[in-house]
Amino acid sequence: MAMQPPTVPAPLPRTQDPMDEAFWQQCQDGRLRFQRCDHCRAWRFLPRYMCAQCGSPDFAWTPVRGTGSLYSWTITHQALHPAFAADIPYIAALVELDEGVRMATRLLNCDRSALQLGLRVELVFQVIGDGFQLPCFQPLGTLAASKAA
Repeated sequence: MAMQPPTVPAPLPRTQDPMDEAFWQQCQDGRLRFQRCDHCRAWRFLPRYMCAQCGSPDFAWTPVRGTGSLYSWTITHQALHPAFAADIPYIAALVELDEGVRMATRLLNCDRSALQLGLRVELVFQVIGDGFQLPCFQPLGTLAASKAA
């Protein structure tokens, strides 16, 4: 019987700031939330202590719809961590959510031939190490199509 190589757990985000920690904790219930300024209503991402538009420190963690468009992407052919070696090649993407926030993420369940600027995408959480939920995206309608199958 052939021995399986040891599996390496996926690394979890390393937070160095309470604001970053709060963002990742917000994701663990399966909803994506960003800071929204209480004063001027601007969205904030990456999380920060003051609004870049008006300087206000006041905000609320506000859910987003979880839909957007593919703004940019690259095909990653080299695993930057052993836990991701089986995923190669994968799509690293920049998604612009309908609320205007841009987020670096992974694009899942997408044939590379379907990649195009403006591709409509939807939020999907990928569970990594110890049940941690990582916000990712996939082409819009993928979730509905997989449920219908």
